[in-house]
Amino acid sequence: MERTLQVINELEREGIIKRYAIGGAMGALFYSEPLTTFDLDLFCELEINDSGLVVLTTVYDALSQRGYQPAGEAVLIEGIPVQFLPVDDDLLGEALDEAQWKAYGTTMVRVFRVEHLIAIALKTGRNKDRDRVGRLLDETEHDQEYLEQVILRHNLLVRWMQWQ
Repeated sequence: MERTLQVINELEREGIIKRYAIGGAMGALFYSEPLTTFDLDLFCELEINDSGLVVLTTVYDALSQRGYQPAGEAVLIEGIPVQFLPVDDDLLGEALDEAQWKAYGTTMVRVFRVEHLIAIALKTGRNKDRDRVGRLLDETEHDQEYLEQVILRHNLLVRWMQWQ
């Protein structure tokens, strides 16, 4: 996993991807007990074409030149499936802006704040996401006031009330 993260940092340094942060279950790994997951969700600012579509060609070409190949919706980097996901709404934009530096071994990476991981899981609303909300609330030191502000800012109060 550490080499995977080093490759991602190289892509950012080379300008192939812009700012990024880790989200999803791998993001939660930085705050709580490991969850079952098979991929790394990498949220980043990606190239957008004139039609408003996300362009992954530059990313995939750069990874292919390094010997990494697509696998379904991801690219296998050092054996880890990595999904390059666009920051396409205000919640994800805020999560990227507020991402925090965390160490994975000797490699520093940006990870969504735990409060944003909770809010994104609430918004997504799948069963596994609802479970993640509970785990993150129970297992992490989170800022409850900040979480409530995020929930209100992004119109997630109904989801929050339903979850409770």
